[in-house]
Amino acid sequence: MTRQQKIMRILLLVLIISGLIWFSRAYLDINPTDIKEWILSFGMWAPILYILLYTIRPLIFFPASVLSITGGLAFGAWMGTIYTVIGATLGAVVAFLVARKLGSGLIKEKANAGKVEQIQQQLEKNGFIYVLIFRLLPIFNFDLISYAAGLSKVRLLSFFLATLIGIIPGTFAYNFLGSSIVSKDPQIIIGAIVVFLVLTIVPWYLQKRWKAKKNLG
Repeated sequence: MTRQQKIMRILLLVLIISGLIWFSRAYLDINPTDIKEWILSFGMWAPILYILLYTIRPLIFFPASVLSITGGLAFGAWMGTIYTVIGATLGAVVAFLVARKLGSGLIKEKANAGKVEQIQQQLEKNGFIYVLIFRLLPIFNFDLISYAAGLSKVRLLSFFLATLIGIIPGTFAYNFLGSSIVSKDPQIIIGAIVVFLVLTIVPWYLQKRWKAKKNLG
């Protein structure tokens, strides 16, 4: 591949990503209730549509938290969690494969700077453990981890299993919060908020402890 071809490839990737971000902000600025009504209008196909939306979500940079709350609104805490875990895991795999396919040549030519490079170095040491930690603790953006893993030497199976296991607590927190809104029961809503705070603050606290211990080490 010539230098000119490499430059054209980089520009093409930048244009595609910029276009997707613009599309997401311009046309996908909708709330969970709107999405819920639209998804449920498909009847028995609603779960499949929801999973498909979550699968392609990383490609259009739509906020994962909005879709997760939508899952709770549409399907309840338990089924919403199951559908979201399936969709989010598949979406992570899609991002992983896209990065591995399109970015392999670029990463060999020049290592990514900043956070992506940092994530890559850690992922290549022990893929499964680090992906699991990154999924359990909100250290980095969800999609950033998927793309960085695809650019690294992490095995797809290790990435898949770590993602599947690691996203369950946070996914349940968002879906439980969404389902509580439907119930309109103040006690359930308060309980959901407490669960959401516990499942988001505890990982945040552990993240700080983990970073502090790492810096001391």
